[in-house]
Amino acid sequence: MVPRPVSPSPAEPLIPRFYAGRSILITGATGFMGKVLVERILSTCPEVGRLHLLMRDKKGHSPQKRLAQLKQSQVFDNVRARNHRQLDKLCVVSGDVSKPQLGMDADAIAQLREVSIVFHSAATLKFDEPLPVAIDQNVRSVERLLDICDKLPNMEAFIHVSTAYSNAELTVVEERVYPAPVPLAQACTLAETLPVDLLGQINTQYISPKPNTYTFTKALAENVVQEHGNRGYPVAIFRPTIVISSLRHPFPGWIENLNGPSGVVVAAGKGLLHVFCCKMAARADMLPVDMAIDTLLAVAWETAVDRPEAVRVYNCSTCENPTTWRDFETALRHRLRVNPLDNAFWYPSGFTVENKLTQKTLETILQTAPLHIAEYISKILGIKTRLSLITVSQRLIAMNEVLRFFSVREWHFVTDNVRKLHARLTPQDAAIYNLDPQTINWNEHYCNFIIGARKYLLQEKDQDINEAKKHLRRMYYLHHGVMFFVVTLLCRLALRNQYLRAFIYRTFRMLLTVAGSAYMRIRQS
Repeated sequence: MVPRPVSPSPAEPLIPRFYAGRSILITGATGFMGKVLVERILSTCPEVGRLHLLMRDKKGHSPQKRLAQLKQSQVFDNVRARNHRQLDKLCVVSGDVSKPQLGMDADAIAQLREVSIVFHSAATLKFDEPLPVAIDQNVRSVERLLDICDKLPNMEAFIHVSTAYSNAELTVVEERVYPAPVPLAQACTLAETLPVDLLGQINTQYISPKPNTYTFTKALAENVVQEHGNRGYPVAIFRPTIVISSLRHPFPGWIENLNGPSGVVVAAGKGLLHVFCCKMAARADMLPVDMAIDTLLAVAWETAVDRPEAVRVYNCSTCENPTTWRDFETALRHRLRVNPLDNAFWYPSGFTVENKLTQKTLETILQTAPLHIAEYISKILGIKTRLSLITVSQRLIAMNEVLRFFSVREWHFVTDNVRKLHARLTPQDAAIYNLDPQTINWNEHYCNFIIGARKYLLQEKDQDINEAKKHLRRMYYLHHGVMFFVVTLLCRLALRNQYLRAFIYRTFRMLLTVAGSAYMRIRQS
């Protein structure tokens, strides 16, 4: 369908005017992207109608209490400062995406009759989620929500938030829905009938070539959206890449979860992560969360205005202004020493490697063994720690294993629909909603990313930065002192044992090769 023409110089931006007076339903509003979505709507669309947020009971907290907690979130500081009454537009809808009819009663559904735009972003993000749980939360939830939307009289657009990696087995991903990896009915039947232990045994083979249950179920969910099609209202699929801290909104570097690269920042900054597996020259398709959300809001606008008959897919990527894992590693190595995290367990140091065997070897030597030894020493001395260091070691291994699939590969995402959407924005809209990856200064953004992880994710105070730097200096001397002691001890032992001498020689050569490669990469960058 040809996009409808817009006035070349409207008196006011079109997107805020579009959302004025409209009621919106949002699932996943308490998640990382969901919070920024709510904040951007409230801050850029002053005349928007009510925002209905689907929430469930969680950890003993009712939906109403969770809404009250959400309103107190730091993400809304700017909204409160400009017009605190905007937060009064948030209202809770009690429900649960994992239950039939989303756990809604007749009153809850009646509450949604005025809704015209739906953003579905609720999902389980665990890559290793058991298949039955992943299907229920990532696939069945889409079916249930679409069934409810079919009953709403004012629907104008349904936007499903997927992931650019729903087809991660491909190297080129187009803006279209690919065939389902398996028949949906078969997957649901298998998940419901097979015993959990048996399902666990065949899981990897069944979801292949998908790398995990998250991407597998996201691909199935896209097929659910396509099969539903346009039943009186248009639907679209939005696929962001790796979502990281914000570029500008609500604050530069704002981040609130430990998934993906932010987990690497915190683990490395605390001196716990010393080995990261990646292909240094590969493109790291990281996307600032506010750029993702601005694109999502524009997608809903275009979908409602154009009313396309077929499902339109939008791949949201920064491939037009790429950064690499080398850039990320270099910035991390430098910035974590300029802006250190409080009370680091050790000096931030380590290696980036691509070979899996090298990764596992260094991981054992530099992470697993030291953390286990430190845990046992703490127990012997009666020192209580807030978190078991053995558990930390296991989580670091799991994080590296999950990220490895994405950090040693490279994809090309076709972004024609997003580029056309960006070109379609009026200057007034483009001044509010940033869809342009060319505006990202990666060096500046990585700096804000690390500062944001310290300030917003870990809630560490700016006035403590000098003490953090003093602590880091102490860790520096301790780190190099221990390294000198270990090398001296191994050399003395090597002189007495030819087998140990050969082992140390091979290990030393491997470390020297990795360190030399890292040094050359830093010089080249």
